Amino acid sequence: MQDLWRLSAADLAALVKSKKISAHEAATSALARLDAVNPKINAVVDHRPDDVLKQAAAVDVAIARGEDPGLLAGVPVTVKVNIDQVGYANTNGLKLQKDAIATANNPVIDNFRKAGAVILGRTNCPAVSYRWFTSNLIHGDTKNPRDPSLTPGGSSGGAGSAVASGIGHIAHGTDIAGSIRYPAYACGVHGLRPTLGRVAAFNPCLPERAIGPQMCAVSGPLARTIQDVRIALAALSARDPRDPWWVPAPLEGPAVPKRAALCLNPDGLDPVAEVRAAVADAGERLRRAGWTVEEIPDTPPLREAADWNTKLWLGDLYEAQLATAEKEGDPGALACLRGKRADVFPFDQAAFSKALTRRATLLREWLLLFEKYAVLVMPVSGELPFPDQLDRKDEASFKRVWHAQLTQIATPFVGLPGLTVSTGLVGKSAVGVQVVSGRYREDLCLAAGEAIEAGGTPPMPIDPVS
Repeated sequence: MQDLWRLSAADLAALVKSKKISAHEAATSALARLDAVNPKINAVVDHRPDDVLKQAAAVDVAIARGEDPGLLAGVPVTVKVNIDQVGYANTNGLKLQKDAIATANNPVIDNFRKAGAVILGRTNCPAVSYRWFTSNLIHGDTKNPRDPSLTPGGSSGGAGSAVASGIGHIAHGTDIAGSIRYPAYACGVHGLRPTLGRVAAFNPCLPERAIGPQMCAVSGPLARTIQDVRIALAALSARDPRDPWWVPAPLEGPAVPKRAALCLNPDGLDPVAEVRAAVADAGERLRRAGWTVEEIPDTPPLREAADWNTKLWLGDLYEAQLATAEKEGDPGALACLRGKRADVFPFDQAAFSKALTRRATLLREWLLLFEKYAVLVMPVSGELPFPDQLDRKDEASFKRVWHAQLTQIATPFVGLPGLTVSTGLVGKSAVGVQVVSGRYREDLCLAAGEAIEAGGTPPMPIDPVS
């Protein structure tokens, strides 16, 4: 069983629990796959085989004792390099943080381990996790395994590239403006941005985050099957008292009619034809699965929500963020901050007050939409995955990138869950759709995602293209 890395997380965990294979065998297979393909894509930037095998041995010992090994028994997973893990540097893509060695774990690490997962390695991100591209001055560039001329996405580009290539069965990512959903889209896998408060997360070894990131950033999973996204969410959503935003909401909400809204051109996004076709195709897949699908002309305001989210993300403590980027010297981070300065700075007390006031108004509009529909299906991006580093080419390209990402940037401001479902390929480019639902209704996103996935061919591990 040399190719255990090809299996879904659900199938692998079942084999480990039944003692048909050991966690050690699963870890050995995962390490071999990492060694074989990571040099081509630079997705994992820190891993320690001895530590991986030690974790696997602990799972095997628990099973031998008759203990429940957990939902993810022996499943190799990756985590993003911007969360604390004891003994590892939380670089967040920065040379400045190369010595930020964690002495305590982020709840994401603890909840993965409690579920029996084996943490295989730490994945790359852009400096300060700012961009939809993944390069930095400490770890280098991550490549898209389907086409190295395209971005792997960002900021969880290492996560998307790794899981698409069979390095781990589930990848952890973070998302403040599309950083889970876009790498999943670009690399041709699935990725869930959970509701704010669903997944406990906190870096105990770094300063407390500003209020903008606290309100808009979340952790969540990427995987090659929707079922694996589902079980990863179950593992990651366990309680941790260190995160005051965590909410004890049930993973399954009340049954509602299977009714989906479909929006091809939300708030003037003007997607390319291939993106529109993917959304229309997802609607047809849902209809064939028994869903009622209604095309709507528009959504509640996205552009205003995106503007406010950008202000909270980049405008909050803007000068301090710019000083860090200048000290680091990272060209991508500087391009991001300088390119958005006029839109986000200054962000004073009056602006904060208006942002929070408008958040309630905009969220109310979205909640009323989801009184009528279980889910909304719309583009992840207005374009197919971008040429790599497009945002650094010139001012027009920078604006093009930000315009195309409207639907990703907007929903974090109102705290809604969003699921990228990969639906296929256009040439070498992956394409997919975004499924959004009401707060704490990830179950509805996943139900629709499973129906869309079943109408096509689920993503399989791929050998990276050189």
